[in-house]
Order: sequence, then structure tokens, then C-alpha cells
Amino acid sequence: MATLLLKRLTLHTVKTGNNCIRCPGTYTLHQTAPARPSLRASGPRLSCPIHAKAFGTVADTQDERKKKKKNEPALSNIGRKIHERVIHVLDEAGNDLGNMHRADVIRLMNERDLRLVTRDSGAEPPQYQLLTGAQIHEERLRLRELGKTHPKPGPTLTKELTFSSNIGRHDLDTKSKQIQQWIEKKYRVQITIKKGKNVEPENKMEEICNQILQTMPGIATFSTRPQPVRGGKAVMCVLRHLSKKEENTYRETQGAQKEDPLNKENGNNRESDVVHP
Repeated sequence: MATLLLKRLTLHTVKTGNNCIRCPGTYTLHQTAPARPSLRASGPRLSCPIHAKAFGTVADTQDERKKKKKNEPALSNIGRKIHERVIHVLDEAGNDLGNMHRADVIRLMNERDLRLVTRDSGAEPPQYQLLTGAQIHEERLRLRELGKTHPKPGPTLTKELTFSSNIGRHDLDTKSKQIQQWIEKKYRVQITIKKGKNVEPENKMEEICNQILQTMPGIATFSTRPQPVRGGKAVMCVLRHLSKKEENTYRETQGAQKEDPLNKENGNNRESDVVHP
């Protein structure tokens, strides 16, 4: 009996190629191959990337000098921190000492009790000058006064004004005064005059622009002359302040016009003094 059961068990046993043994019971056994160890060693990962700077060039050095020149104040005393080995040097009297090694420059500073200031850091080699403390102070005061006398011009701002050609006389005078205040503050004023609803002459909007300009003789002029915009439904012009040259020309013209009537009167008086035979 036991032999018969063993034969049946052998016949119903199936061995598969996937290392699985299926038995006539309810269980299936899977044989899995052991995992092979990885031959690649895992190294520690970096938490942040490392940025490496490329080799410097002559162009990079010049760019760094320009940045330093912008950040440096006028006539800054650099002390004895001379980064370049060879520099071009001027003495306290403005004489050219030529190219010198920084060690020789430092020795000269110690001997004469002088300071070293930057003159042209963008030159090759950079140009420096030896000055006394009093000279540096006087030069800074001079540059400060020069900056007050000749301030750097800033960007020109533009004011805009729009109104209808049906504007009344009082309102037009008020707007003309406002425009003059802007012009005196060196603003540009863009004026846009819209065509009124009533039937008007075609050139009325241009006449209003000319009337506004005539209220500011010797102060303003057209930067952009009146021209049609918005398909002819409006006229636009831009006023600006007179330049120094234009102001001088206007004064000379006004002076010449005042002298002409006086000359005519003197000429008439001379003719009346002549005794006719």
C-alpha cells in the first residue's frame, strides 16, 4: 500500500524550469536564487555642488579693475596695498617717474611721507600718483565744488497734458502757467489737444499750441512741432526749455531790437538839427 502511494506521488509531481516544484497539494514552493553582491562600491554623495573657477585671463583682470574703479571714491588713498608688481608713478609735483616696482614705490613713500592715490586703474600698467595729505584734501574739496557747479544731468522727465480745443480763455491761461512751471523745472511737456465737438477751423488746434508757446518767450521752444495724431482727431506737440546757447541768442536778438529804435530816433534828431538853406 505504501509503495502504491509513493508511485502516485512520483507521477503527479511536476518539476518546472523556473525552479518551482508543484505538488498535488495546495502549496507551491518557489526556489529563488540568492542575490549577487554588487561589484560597484557606493561612495558618499555630495550634499551641494562645488563650483570651480576657471583660469583667469587678461580680460578678467581688466574687468576687475573697472569694477574697482567704479566703487573707489575720488582720490582714495590705497596705502601700501599695491596689488600690481609694476605701476606707473607720478610724483607730488606731477612729474612722470615712469614705471616702478611696488617695493621702490613703498620705499619712496616712507622717505618722503607721501600717500599713493589712483589716477587711472584701467591703464596698463595702472597709473598712480604720490601726494601729501594736504594735497589730497585740497583736491577733494576742488572736485566737490566742481561737482556742485557742474552737476551731472539726469534723465529728462516728460509731463503730459491733454485737453479739448473748446477750452475757455481762463482755463487756457491756467494751463499755460502750469506748463511754464514745468518748463522752468527742466521738464519736457507733451501737449495733446483734441478736436472739439463744434465745427472749428482745421488749424485751431495748432494755433492753441502756438499761443501757449508765446506766453513763454525766452524760456521754451518746440522740441516737436504740432502734428496731427489719432487720425487727425487731435494735435500733439512737445515743449522743452531753451538751451544755454539758445538763451544767449535770444538775449542778443532782444538787445539788437532795442537798439534799433534808439538809432532811428538819433538819426531823426540829427536830420532835424541840419539847417536847410
